[in-house]
Amino acid sequence: MQAWQVHENGEPSEVMRLQDVERPTPGDGQVLLKVRAANINFPDVLMCRGHYQVRPPLPFTPGVEICGETEDGRRVIANPALPYGGLAEYAVADAAGLLPAPGSLDDAEAAALHIGYQTGWFGLHRRARLEAGETLLVHAAAGGVGSAAVQLGKAAGATVIGVVGGADKAAVARELGCDVVVDRRSEDVVSAVKEATGGRGADVIYDPVGGEAYTQSTKVVAFEGRIVVVGFASGTIPSPGLNHALVKNYSILGLHWGLYNTKNPKLVQHCHEQLTDLAARGIVKPLVSERTPLDGAAAAVQRVADGVTTGRVVVVPSPENGALA
Repeated sequence: MQAWQVHENGEPSEVMRLQDVERPTPGDGQVLLKVRAANINFPDVLMCRGHYQVRPPLPFTPGVEICGETEDGRRVIANPALPYGGLAEYAVADAAGLLPAPGSLDDAEAAALHIGYQTGWFGLHRRARLEAGETLLVHAAAGGVGSAAVQLGKAAGATVIGVVGGADKAAVARELGCDVVVDRRSEDVVSAVKEATGGRGADVIYDPVGGEAYTQSTKVVAFEGRIVVVGFASGTIPSPGLNHALVKNYSILGLHWGLYNTKNPKLVQHCHEQLTDLAARGIVKPLVSERTPLDGAAAAVQRVADGVTTGRVVVVPSPENGALA
């Protein structure tokens, strides 16, 4: 089979190589999956660079989220068990973690429903307890993680402010349903958010960016507001001033979604049921901006690394890659 492999750490376009390799052999409690679609996530970028908290042994195949097919023909959503990631024709996953792919979504959309939407659901509902009528501010609102949070915020009855970088991404954020869009490249984010909220600020702030975005968040968070720290796509990890959190009376909430898979897997299943229902009713639908064949995966991961994509970029291996038997 064909699989992208990383033999040394660096930029994805430089270190990812498409190679002919043996199909992986599942271990105890694992299954072999035919990859129908693999969604590219920022952790794939970080793993290529050697900067992610999980460091699979070299060589490894990136791809942490797929829609796959089991030996008996079931469509499932899975997180592949590294080092046998999803940017390949076949991947390995833990059988206990398989989730049914929603019938209302195609393979690429189903692959993109998992990590970003689970993170959004846990961040907004489990951690921040977002309520209808509150104001939600989403950084990087046109990206893969941000777009999911926008849709989930609207589904929860919140007023959503999206912060983006550039006019093209602003247009995407509006299409996603943002009530207010702030282009950080042409507007002052703090002033724009304060104006949009009558000086009150945002009740919940969803931050997958870190760096300057986090600093802006502290200046526009409302009384009793909650800042949900999801990631650091900017590459800069903030050092929050706890005296500021005390004086302004706001909460800083960390979210590591992957922990729920071991700490409370039943919640992950419950969340998937909620997301499947929202997708079936057309309330949420992953924004898949690109579908690329397997041989275009390295360039696609690099585009995600460079921050030039919107929504989700999904790799769709050739349907002619054979059966599992």
